[in-house]
Amino acid sequence: MPLHATSLPDKIAMKLEGEMTIYHASELKEQMSEWLEHPREIEMDLSGVSEIDSAGLQLLIAAKQEAGRRGGSLHLLFHSQVVLEAIELCNLSGYFGDPTLLLYTLND
Repeated sequence: MPLHATSLPDKIAMKLEGEMTIYHASELKEQMSEWLEHPREIEMDLSGVSEIDSAGLQLLIAAKQEAGRRGGSLHLLFHSQVVLEAIELCNLSGYFGDPTLLLYTLND
């Protein structure tokens, strides 16, 4: 699960790609830990997440808690469809508090 992060003057921009599952949670946690050590605003782009399970959701929850504990914040952006479905299924929209864009397709 690739994690791309860039430190900008006022925030850290992250982009996750691939599977956010139990099989990648340990590796992803390690990568995210380095960026969560600094009390800054973090924006996490989830548009490239192709699969997420409860371990992936737990990692997002832990990242939000850790960022807050250190005086920063974590904002989830550009949720992929699978991320939206998992967050809704577990009733976590209110917890994360980030706006989500629901896409609808029109069938002819």
